[in-house]
Amino acid sequence: MWVTDAQVKKMRIELDKDNNLTRAAMKAGIDRKTARRYRDLGNLPSETRPGERTWRTRADPFDEDWPEIATMLEAAPSLDAKTVFDDLVERKPGVYEPGQLRTLQRRVKRWRGQHGPEKTIFFAQEHRPGEAIQTDFTVCDELEVTVCAIAFTHMLCHSVLPYSNWQWATVCSSESMASMKKGVQRALKELGGRTEFHQTDNSTAATHEIGGGKRGFNQEYDRWMEHVGMTPRTIGVGKSEQNGDVESLNGALKRRIAQHLALRGSRDFDSKEDYTSFLHAILRKANATRGARLVEEKALLLPLPETWFPEYAEADVWVTPWSTVRVSHNTYSVPSRLIGERVRMRLFDEEIEVWFAKERDLVMPRLHGRNGHRIDYRHVVWSLVKKPGAFARYRYREDLFPSLLFRRAYDALAANHVERIADLEYVRLLHLAASTVEADVEMALELALEAGISPTVDAIRGLVRPATQVVPPVYIGEPSIVSYDRLLMAVAQ
Repeated sequence: MWVTDAQVKKMRIELDKDNNLTRAAMKAGIDRKTARRYRDLGNLPSETRPGERTWRTRADPFDEDWPEIATMLEAAPSLDAKTVFDDLVERKPGVYEPGQLRTLQRRVKRWRGQHGPEKTIFFAQEHRPGEAIQTDFTVCDELEVTVCAIAFTHMLCHSVLPYSNWQWATVCSSESMASMKKGVQRALKELGGRTEFHQTDNSTAATHEIGGGKRGFNQEYDRWMEHVGMTPRTIGVGKSEQNGDVESLNGALKRRIAQHLALRGSRDFDSKEDYTSFLHAILRKANATRGARLVEEKALLLPLPETWFPEYAEADVWVTPWSTVRVSHNTYSVPSRLIGERVRMRLFDEEIEVWFAKERDLVMPRLHGRNGHRIDYRHVVWSLVKKPGAFARYRYREDLFPSLLFRRAYDALAANHVERIADLEYVRLLHLAASTVEADVEMALELALEAGISPTVDAIRGLVRPATQVVPPVYIGEPSIVSYDRLLMAVAQ
């Protein structure tokens, strides 16, 4: 370890007091031998250290080929030293050894520092309190959270005040407009005010391509921003560093959650709501440490809007003859009584509501991505049981197996009957499940399969047929007038 000038000066001051070298060295924090050396030498460490070495201890093995290497780097500055080295080894076998790669890497690095192209400068920005809130989505798969022992795949809609680093996050399923509205509005509620600007990256939830490498704001996003009273702004295309505060805090937040999960001792939660409460407790604890900057920022916030924008998108669609609707690039089944009708779809982050005649008719889980489908057998089985031949080549046939037991039942039927009979029996099983209780049918299927019985509808119906209800006789006698008189006498007293 280097000895500093300050330590040697301290040693000499202490030495002048009582001429005790051991005590002076101890008080200066240096070894006694080192203290003796600098006492006798009379110079400070900075005056005795040798200058930088200007000579090489051995010849540079790349001197002969360096002019060619420099020409290659000038023509393609992005060339990696490893790529150049591999090229030299291939063209000049036996001249270079693998251990010389590090030498070339050091020389290429030195060349880039002296002759390389100019690099992009990132300019640190001064954030203004209360000016903007930044929002970004971050995937949380690495947290390995589970709900009831089932992997909970989710994202966070993460909002940050860059001046104070106050932050809030909402659990969501996709990077959608509904998720952003839900996340930002709940962040503003928690904050208790709004900023002048709302800043996002160029996600499709807020922007769309307008040509020329530029992106404009979506109409729905503009309407939402106008409603909540904030001015939208975005970063440049490909300039994620302009959203740097929320980008950097994405990683910090996930590390914080991971630490609390480790402290908790389990990554499993009883419900999504339990996990959300756990997350928000972490955020409130972190926000409590923001101190004076948060107080300064909150004092400059604008008032919240009187009403909140709906946390869903709406679309009016026609129900097809196949008893399906297509919305947001995915297909869903609806009750067949709605065929030919125009229904209103409300698209939330995790579910979709179907409204007809101004009443909510149906709620179903929302699909994310494109070209997916969710067909509920209860919506189609009433027609399918009349046309069982349609099952074999039904486009969404795989959706008509509500669980693995139903799939096993169909396979067992297919093994014991020709395809037409197997299809007929299975469609009747679906009809039985829709007419009674699916869980009861599923239990009956499990019993039949374990017993090696072919799960025909007749066999299963006998297992799920409800027992005859016996209504017990109830005798109600005539009331006693004497008891009523006693009641009146008690009140009078």
